[in-house]
Amino acid sequence: MSDFILSCCSTVDLTKEHLERRRIHYACMHYSMDGKEYLDDLGASMPFDQFYKAMQEGADTRTSQINVEEFLKYFRPFLEQGLDILHVTLSSGISGTYNSACIARDMLSEEFPERQILVADSLAASSGYGLLMEMLADMRDAGASLLVLYDWIQANRLTIHHWFFSSDLTFFIKGGRISKTSGFIGNMLNICPLMNVNDEGKLIPRTNIRGKRTVIKKIAEKMKEHAVKGTSYSGKCYMSHSACYEDARAVADLVEAAFPNLSEPVQIYSIGTTIGSHTGPGTVALFFVGDERTR
Repeated sequence: MSDFILSCCSTVDLTKEHLERRRIHYACMHYSMDGKEYLDDLGASMPFDQFYKAMQEGADTRTSQINVEEFLKYFRPFLEQGLDILHVTLSSGISGTYNSACIARDMLSEEFPERQILVADSLAASSGYGLLMEMLADMRDAGASLLVLYDWIQANRLTIHHWFFSSDLTFFIKGGRISKTSGFIGNMLNICPLMNVNDEGKLIPRTNIRGKRTVIKKIAEKMKEHAVKGTSYSGKCYMSHSACYEDARAVADLVEAAFPNLSEPVQIYSIGTTIGSHTGPGTVALFFVGDERTR
């Protein structure tokens, strides 16, 4: 048993059961729906199908990060038990959570000078962030130390590829990521933007593709282009989706056919309520280990 805990934010978009099985602790983000506050607690407070149905029916959603006081309350019990902490945050490119965790770390380091509190910026999101945590848990279970894991994150976090597409631009327009004019034309012409997360941990539109069938093929081709060892890739592949499982399954089928050496079948999860508040329904994401992400 290690003398430290491995921790993340709930935006890893894995299941509660998975995180408990892998002994990964998590702090919950927040969202509101039509003014009512909820925890982003992996679907416990509101099942994902209910969440996305409400969005489709016009519910207004907003998100808020974990603040300093919440991190103090979350970290302190571990320190009081004599445990060190490695907490990996949602990408600083899309959230200020990293800064809040660092402030809490500095405050608690004065109170617990004998303990190590390490905070790392994942530069990742959704189940790509989850895949990063899964790899850290594998290393921890193989005997890696706290400092070895921290150094590994800094050296390898940009190898976790994130590719997204959306078949519904409504919530990208609402969030200001796409102009109203571009979004209206895009929806009319059945345009599905293909996006990825860059080296700053920001979600960047890369190309516009007409038609869902075409973008499903294109996102699978991106894995062929970037995965370690190409189609000989033997690592894990995760996916997440927002109320469009059939589209995610279609991508997973292409991936499993093209990559016969995967260490396990493609794992498909739901995009959680924090990230889903910004993407809305209709988004599919693909995650794997590949070459280093660029600007």
